[in-house]
Amino acid sequence: MSEAQTYYPPPWLDGAQAAVSLPVQPQSAPQPPALPKPASRAWTPGMRSPNPAGRPRGIVDKRAKIAQRMLADAESIVSALVEKALEGEVGAASLILARVLPALRSQAEKVTFDFDPTAPVATQVEQVLAAIAGGVVAPDVGRQIIEAIGALSSIRATDELEKRLAALEQERRA
Repeated sequence: MSEAQTYYPPPWLDGAQAAVSLPVQPQSAPQPPALPKPASRAWTPGMRSPNPAGRPRGIVDKRAKIAQRMLADAESIVSALVEKALEGEVGAASLILARVLPALRSQAEKVTFDFDPTAPVATQVEQVLAAIAGGVVAPDVGRQIIEAIGALSSIRATDELEKRLAALEQERRA
């Protein structure tokens, strides 16, 4: 008793077959919900610990054992690595240099220019911008100085608000 249902493709599908017969699947009775999977033996939060006493003292894990062996042979490993580097192996040389010499970090140059730290914030920023325009301060250094001025300004504003709040609380108590 298989019925066929005719399928007509949408009009935007040019060049497709005009009609295709598709078999209709008979509808089956609704399936009951799947049974829950049996609980795994893995630990789950809230579950009683399978090892309440914990790890026994003195047991060393695999990584610690490997590290201990490497430390025992560290001198010979380093000397072999140095020999390879002296022979001209670039990988050994770069590994030694990466571990011995610190990575270079860019540092801003030290600058001196006319600056009044007691002036209002807007005036301080104008002084920095004038130093940038005059070529005394590099633009990236000037940006860092302006950011520092902004941070100091917000700290001063917070400090001022704290003082004013303390004064208001003092007046209220009196």
